[in-house]
Amino acid sequence: MTSPRSYHTAAYCLLTLAALFWAGNFVLGRAVHASIPPLTLAFGRWLIALAVLLPVGLKPMLAQRSLWQPHWRRIILLALLGIASFNSLVYLGLQSTSATNGVLLNSFIPILIVLLGALFFHLPLNRGQLAAVLLSFAGVLLLVAHGEPARLLTLDINHGDALVFTAMLAWAVYTLLLRGLPAGLDRLGLLTLLVAIGLLAILPLFLLEYAQGRRAVLNVTTLASFAYVGTLPSVLAYHFYNQGVARVGAARAGSFIHLMPAFGAVLSMLLLGEAIHGYHLLGIAAILGGVLLSARSAGR
Repeated sequence: MTSPRSYHTAAYCLLTLAALFWAGNFVLGRAVHASIPPLTLAFGRWLIALAVLLPVGLKPMLAQRSLWQPHWRRIILLALLGIASFNSLVYLGLQSTSATNGVLLNSFIPILIVLLGALFFHLPLNRGQLAAVLLSFAGVLLLVAHGEPARLLTLDINHGDALVFTAMLAWAVYTLLLRGLPAGLDRLGLLTLLVAIGLLAILPLFLLEYAQGRRAVLNVTTLASFAYVGTLPSVLAYHFYNQGVARVGAARAGSFIHLMPAFGAVLSMLLLGEAIHGYHLLGIAAILGGVLLSARSAGR
């Protein structure tokens, strides 16, 4: 029998990998914003993801109809929020906002989960959990400000930021709504169902964008980009995150999203040759400290 400690440790590993894959998705989404239109990227991403999921997810999805059909309204809402809205809004926002602003806004998700959970989903507000979220968020601010708090006052807020923040709200609600699904529901089957519904919702928007003449430039770089976003941050990261929420709850799972800026800093150093400074190390330490505190306090 699996012990509770090892069960939770496995969930934390899955959530950490999800944050890593999503950090790469944000970096890539900004990098290809000029060569791949946002809704084309979103549609291509989920089309590839569905092709990957069908061989493993279709059978459990059909076999468990009796489990998910009574929750069809919640299923549709989850697909619209977590598949269609979140990614499309992020890619749209990254057309006109900086990666720095995107990372900062993304880091509001754990705070939104805690606050919305307490206000509308009757979740207890653990003081240790709140302290963990604030500690991680302080680490994010340190990264964004490059160790200079005055920099935060110079951030340029535009309509792209508003789109990204709306996406963050959608993801927070998505995370909280996952809690209401049956515990025995196969997570790959669930993800297959959510992706199929979300893809249908994105389709008319993609066709409109295509009709307007906004089309992807197909080359090795863009094809590789589609391959990445359609697999690791879509299939694996979503599956890992859904598993994590099911195992440790929305608040603890949400706190791992704060790892994304830390991974972003490391990926920038490894892939783009950017230097790591002292404020990077302090910020990453605060983020990791908040995640560890969250894991400890939520279990008390």
